[in-house]
Amino acid sequence: MGRTNQKGLFGKSPKDSKTRPTTAMSVNAEDEIESIALVEGENMAAVSTPGDSEPTSADYYFDSYSHFGIHEEMIKDSVRTRTYQNAILQNHFLFKDKIVLDVGAGTGILSLFAAQAGAKHVYAVECSLMADTAEEIVSANGFSDVITVLKGRVEEIDLPIKHVDVIVSEWMGYFLLFENMLNTVLYARDKWLVPSGIVLPDKTSLYLTAIEDADYKAEKIDFWNSVYGFDMSCIRKQAMREPLVDTVDSNQIVTDSHLLKTMDISKMRSGDASFMAPFKLVATKNDFVHALVAYFDVCFSKCHKPTSFSTGPKSRATHWKQTVMYLEDVITICEGEAITGKLSVAPNASNPRDLDVTVHYSFTGKRALARHGAKFSWHFICIDFSRKSCGRKCPKFWYIAMKQFDIDSDCSISCLSVAM
Repeated sequence: MGRTNQKGLFGKSPKDSKTRPTTAMSVNAEDEIESIALVEGENMAAVSTPGDSEPTSADYYFDSYSHFGIHEEMIKDSVRTRTYQNAILQNHFLFKDKIVLDVGAGTGILSLFAAQAGAKHVYAVECSLMADTAEEIVSANGFSDVITVLKGRVEEIDLPIKHVDVIVSEWMGYFLLFENMLNTVLYARDKWLVPSGIVLPDKTSLYLTAIEDADYKAEKIDFWNSVYGFDMSCIRKQAMREPLVDTVDSNQIVTDSHLLKTMDISKMRSGDASFMAPFKLVATKNDFVHALVAYFDVCFSKCHKPTSFSTGPKSRATHWKQTVMYLEDVITICEGEAITGKLSVAPNASNPRDLDVTVHYSFTGKRALARHGAKFSWHFICIDFSRKSCGRKCPKFWYIAMKQFDIDSDCSISCLSVAM
């Protein structure tokens, strides 16, 4: 297969890893059901210092965005950032003399674009400590009279105005809905956006396809069958069930893509992000299927010329990459045959930033049948050890992970780099 530098659950290559917050995944399957819970890293055991109250999961989530490294990876994703820049700067008519709200502003890059496009005023809301840095950046670029940085959660702050004309946000996570930031955007829309206002981006689509991945399984999965002559196949069972965020080579694709869900951010309700969708993946060639792969597209349909980007395996790579869900079955599929099933998504009942994904699939072909009969339940937190960050000061969420896993903070193995 075409991927390199696999790092386990959320494999990252040193050049293009996206350091979103650490993510845990729980997987549950019974009979033909394979359930994958995508759990944000704030669920890690709390790490506190004397005199501090125990950190909450939300504290871990927002603290993780305080470090510049996360924002560096996202800003350097030129597909992402250039598309936002073009959608804003090439459409001055959407921003000229308008009041703009930037939800989850980070460094303030989108607010700066909006100010350049002629916005009357921009309110940049950021909950993490990066808000202080964003304020410095705004001042350094001469936009202090146009951009106001507000530090706090969107759900808790008070804007100095009653309404806004435009909402901009980069809320998308892995699998589109990781981190569940969409609900925050919808909250801001319902509270402040004028009836004729717009949300950018305003439309997203989630897709599913299937891939061949024999080389990865042989190198990283089957490896556990015999480790220096010892049977460690129990780890192989776990490794088979770990979803992966990685870049898939287009040559690995075996089937067509199926549209699972479209969302219109300007009209949808928060509950619409929970859904169940049937799927049918038709083989485009004779091959073997080892995994299902999810990706998404994003569209700015209100622009003079519709602007969009895709995170799919046939498009230019982004920091979102694709989400790979490995199957226990190796499906021998012939051209024209189809894998059918259903996929459901819902926020975790215990923590709204967690995401539960359930996949049910079946296949009957000329040369194979697929029935998933495994029953398992586990939780996993992924840490990616990469030399990429050696010499850098570890941000707080890396420190939390090191303390939880009793890793030396001097980076003697290699500097700790969180995979998501």
